[in-house]
Amino acid sequence: MKTMNIFTKPDDTEYNVLSLGAGVQSSALALMAAHGEITPTPDFAVFADTGAEPTEVYDWLDTLRELIAKSPHPFPVHVVQHGNLEEATMEVQISKGRGSKPEGAEYLLSVIPMFGKMPDGTVVGAIGRKCTADYKIKPIHKFIKDLCKIKRGQKEATVTQWIGISWDEIQRAKESRVKWCYHRHPLLETKTNRAQCIDWMLKHDYPMPPRSACYFCPFHDNNEWRRMRDKDPVHFQKAIDYDKKLRQKFIDHDKFMKMEVYLHRSCKPLGEIDFDNDEDKGQQVWDFNAECEGMCGI
Repeated sequence: MKTMNIFTKPDDTEYNVLSLGAGVQSSALALMAAHGEITPTPDFAVFADTGAEPTEVYDWLDTLRELIAKSPHPFPVHVVQHGNLEEATMEVQISKGRGSKPEGAEYLLSVIPMFGKMPDGTVVGAIGRKCTADYKIKPIHKFIKDLCKIKRGQKEATVTQWIGISWDEIQRAKESRVKWCYHRHPLLETKTNRAQCIDWMLKHDYPMPPRSACYFCPFHDNNEWRRMRDKDPVHFQKAIDYDKKLRQKFIDHDKFMKMEVYLHRSCKPLGEIDFDNDEDKGQQVWDFNAECEGMCGI
């Protein structure tokens, strides 16, 4: 496969597909394309629904689809779903005895990037972290392959996949791992950062998109948890309940992790953390910039 430069537009392909996270960057990118400011017009956009986004993200997605449909250069927006991420993290697995766990043992898959506290107090992060790959990348790829008639074992790139990574998050940009697809990063081509995406939205009188992330995502920094607490108390309470339930599930069913799991880096229950502590304000120790797949929160 040809090595691509993430700063330049790749060679033309038969299809152009926009990966839509429904956050600030990908929403701005979609609307820029719908205005004809970035060409060619995508053949379609794809949003992968994890089943765990806040209501405001789904509401914005509906609005965004309407805005694109009414634009000078409209294109369809498809929604795909692998399953429900929230339910998957609570599913108890039964070992077949082929690995380190004895046959018949109960355990939970490490799907989201939780924090864990070992018996000696040591904190470890990013346990598991399969959510982006399994609930975003794979269903999007499957849908693209079906719609664009990608052949089994195809080595020729016939799809260009647009990804809304902005200039300030350049470290997240990756080349495609599949030979039938090039990655394109239009916001990197123009050195457009997240703030400029917001300015563009405001200039065109568009509503401000919410941050696209599961309500219980451990990548939330304290600012985001505080925003949820103050602006979206329903989902903040859901996150508190989820944090507690997930921890108890691991205690009850997973005897091999030998640790307590938490959504917050402090390894404290979410409902017991003082998010008004001045020492924590602005702190972003572990966030979407560390997200290895480069496909969340955009």
